[in-house]
Amino acid sequence: MVKVSIGQDSHRFDFEDTEKRLILGGVEFDGTPLLGNSDADVVLHALTNAVSSITGVNILGEVADKICFEDGITDSRVYLMEALKHFNGVISHVSLSIECSVPKISPKIPHMKKSIAGLLSINESAVGITATSGEGLTDFGKGLGIQCFCILTAICDNA
Repeated sequence: MVKVSIGQDSHRFDFEDTEKRLILGGVEFDGTPLLGNSDADVVLHALTNAVSSITGVNILGEVADKICFEDGITDSRVYLMEALKHFNGVISHVSLSIECSVPKISPKIPHMKKSIAGLLSINESAVGITATSGEGLTDFGKGLGIQCFCILTAICDNA
């Protein structure tokens, strides 16, 4: 059975935290970090939410909060791996659409594709990433944060 899911996440920039790094798709970027209990990787959070949509197990909530607060793990790759433990199928394609005015996403798309493909154990050609500034019409386009949408296509058991 083919299943298609959508995931979304957004975070505002944390202009006060000078120690935290800006991570998107498991890749470090130069720039202001995002506000969140974890590394606030909106790309991996949107992907995790898309996996959760298929499995019905909400990871970015109780599960991720426990991992973050009780175990002290803030790496969003760990949350995605937790979501994938509940996934029974084959991911055929992931499409990610990122909205922000900063940082520039395009130069790091190849690195992000490699990172995400590695996490999902799929070919890099099965990962599509696009970015837009939204022409400054939203808070993300105005430089206040980053938003990401993810559409995931998978072949799953009927269950």
